[in-house]
Amino acid sequence: MYILGINAFHGDSSACLLKDGVVVCATEEERFRRIKHWAGFPTEAIKFCLEDEGISVSDLDYITISRDSKANFSKKIIHTLKNRVGLKSIFDRLMNSKKVRSIKSELADLFDLKESDITAEFHNIEHHRSHIASSFFASKFKKSAILSIDGFGDFTSTMTAIGTDNKIEVLDSVNYPHSIGVFYTAVTQFLGFPNYGDEYKVMGLAPYGESKYLKELSEIVEKTDVGFFKLNKKYFKHFKEGVAMDWEDGKPAIDSLFTNYWEKLFWKSRNKGDTLEQFHIDLATSVQRFTEDIIFHILTNLHERTGLDNICITGGVAQNSVANGKILANTPFKNMYVPSAGHDAGTSIGSALYLYNHILDMERMPEIKTAYLGRQSTEEEIISCLEHEGVKYEKVDDDTLFLKVSDKLLNGGVIGWFQGRAEFGPRALGHRSILVDPRRKDAKELLNEKIKRRESFRPFAPSILEEYVEEYFV
Repeated sequence: MYILGINAFHGDSSACLLKDGVVVCATEEERFRRIKHWAGFPTEAIKFCLEDEGISVSDLDYITISRDSKANFSKKIIHTLKNRVGLKSIFDRLMNSKKVRSIKSELADLFDLKESDITAEFHNIEHHRSHIASSFFASKFKKSAILSIDGFGDFTSTMTAIGTDNKIEVLDSVNYPHSIGVFYTAVTQFLGFPNYGDEYKVMGLAPYGESKYLKELSEIVEKTDVGFFKLNKKYFKHFKEGVAMDWEDGKPAIDSLFTNYWEKLFWKSRNKGDTLEQFHIDLATSVQRFTEDIIFHILTNLHERTGLDNICITGGVAQNSVANGKILANTPFKNMYVPSAGHDAGTSIGSALYLYNHILDMERMPEIKTAYLGRQSTEEEIISCLEHEGVKYEKVDDDTLFLKVSDKLLNGGVIGWFQGRAEFGPRALGHRSILVDPRRKDAKELLNEKIKRRESFRPFAPSILEEYVEEYFV
């Protein structure tokens, strides 16, 4: 049985392929388009999945889409009428929903077929159920509490559930317009990082300051007695205006979310490129700590309700790896699973797993322990590419290669390391990585000068043999 899972017309567009319940390949469209967070129809990702397995569209039994425009439909209507949301926002959402419903015609056009030629059965899986499935059904847990938390998807920002064997029971959800993801994005914009997906920069800036503004932030976001949170609407534009997004040429962009009340509470917002002052750094620190505390609040209440020791976490906010690293120490949970693609790209896998397990009632497959699900190249392809581009190359055995690389690193070289399948998810994990000697005081400068050109505060990830971890890390 083949299931093609798709995340389309949404940030981090992607596709995956399940064969008898096992994920055989998955990739983001951005890997082919070279536009970060690409948000259109994932044509290249779909073609890759089918070509990688050596099958055609006619071999597919099911196709899943990790969006369901019918989900929370009545709540959408009530919110729109109650708040008189701007016409542009309504129009944009209607057009996006129309695109999601046109997946079959998009596939037919892609492969030059008639829609009637595509015999696979289509299933729209609600956004957060796709997130939840991407974590629980990929884990080894037979039973687990689950948290999905992000900006928004299908009018929901947060969902809790219990997973038992091959079934998921949704417990609670937080609906639009309340969202910790939107809160974090608003701060990201306020601090002068306007691009879609820039939240990780705030996380990277946070370790350099002090959490001085927790009291002020508690006026913007309030914890609730039922274990969730709510936003103070005067600080956010989307309560009245909606979330204005642009998907021009597949590159997602989001309009400013914060109101002038932020500047009254704090100070003037920072423009992109302005000097980072200590105030900005301390606000980033405060926001990170505050967000962590909200996550711990949700999880502590979830543990109290479920009594389970296992937790699966997913959603865009679950890409906050700093927060993830503190969960077991700050909540009663004892075991945790986070997928390599907890963000929206992972919903392509999640929608397919939800169909296979929850809807089709098939037996669970083994835990997904790898992120290496993307494209790989043969030696012949690599050599052909190098010769076509006129790149000088040398073919050596592994022993010689390792010595050459080590010598380069010792002498201030920067290495592009390429092997096996590409990672699925935003983290480079040794298959598509850039290497430099971490003992050098100028290591960051070497990388930034030659390649990355990151802001000075941005961290780089250390890579180390497991047996030496305790010598270098607390």
